[in-house]
Amino acid sequence: MLNTAHPGRAILRALGLATALVAAPLAATVTPGDAHAQVSPTFASDRLSVEVVGAGPDVILIPGLASSREVWRPLANRLSGTHRVHLVQLAGFAGEPWTHGDGPFVEPEVAELARYIAEAGLERPAVIGHSMGGLSGLLLAQRRPDLVGRLMIVDALPFYSALFGPTVTAETARPVAARMAAAMLAADDATYRAQQEQAAQGLARDPAIREAMVAWSMASDRRAVAAAFSDVVTTDARPGLAAMTTPVTALYATDADGGPPPAMAEALWTREYATLPGVELVRIDGARHFIMADQPALFGAAVDAFLR
Repeated sequence: MLNTAHPGRAILRALGLATALVAAPLAATVTPGDAHAQVSPTFASDRLSVEVVGAGPDVILIPGLASSREVWRPLANRLSGTHRVHLVQLAGFAGEPWTHGDGPFVEPEVAELARYIAEAGLERPAVIGHSMGGLSGLLLAQRRPDLVGRLMIVDALPFYSALFGPTVTAETARPVAARMAAAMLAADDATYRAQQEQAAQGLARDPAIREAMVAWSMASDRRAVAAAFSDVVTTDARPGLAAMTTPVTALYATDADGGPPPAMAEALWTREYATLPGVELVRIDGARHFIMADQPALFGAAVDAFLR
C-alpha cells in the first residue's frame, strides 16, 4: 500500500532517489551548443523540438522530467563526429513554452517522437532516454517497433511506482500522484525551490550539478511538470515488455554512499525488467540518478558498447 501521508519520503526510502522523477540538466559538464547545430526547420510541434548535430548513423537523445536537452550536450558533442545526433527538447521544461495546461503529457509526446522519426526519414535510429525520457523511449518502442532500431534506458523503470513496492498498481498510485501534483502546483516559489534543493541531493553526487538541477526545474512550467509527473507515476509499461522485439539496454545507478544501495537497486531492476526478452542490464556503481554526470567515463563506455 502507498504511504499517502508522506509519499515523497516513502519514495526516498525505497531507493535513495527522489523517485528519479525530478530530473534536471547537468551543470559544470554542459558546454554551449554546436555552432553548426540547428533546430529541425522541417518539423513543427508544440510538444517538442529537435536539434540536429553531426553526420552518420542516427541517434535520438531524450531528456527527463524538467530537464533540458543540454543534459546530453557532452555526449552529443562526442558522438557528432561519427553519428547524426537528434537532441530532443520537451515542451514545458527548462524554459521551453507549454500550451497544454494540465492535459496529458507522455502519450502525446511519444506520438510526436514517432511523427518526427517518420517525417525526418530516419531509418530505425538508436534511441537513448534518461529517466522519463527512458520511459518515453520504451513506450515508443512498444507502440512503434518499426521505428526504433535499439533502445538505451538510463536509470528508468517500466513502472516508476514500483518504487513504492511490488504490489502497487497504476490505479493505487493515481490518488497519490494527484495529491503530489496538486501540492507541486500550490507551492510558492520559495517552498518549491526548497523542495527541489532537497530532491537534488538524491539525484547526483556533485554539488554544482545539484545547483543546476534546481535552476532548470525553476525555469520549467510547473503545469507541464505536474502533468508529466502524474503521467509517469501512473504509466505501467510492464504488460508490453514480453512482446517487445527491440534490443534494449537498461543502465541503472547504485551508490552505497547515500544513493541507491547496490543490492536493492539490482534486485529492483532485475525484477521489473524480468519479462523483457534479451534485456541487457548494466549496473553503474558510484552514481546516482544522473549517471552521465557522476560516472561519465563508465557511461560513455556503456553508450559506445550500445552503439556498436
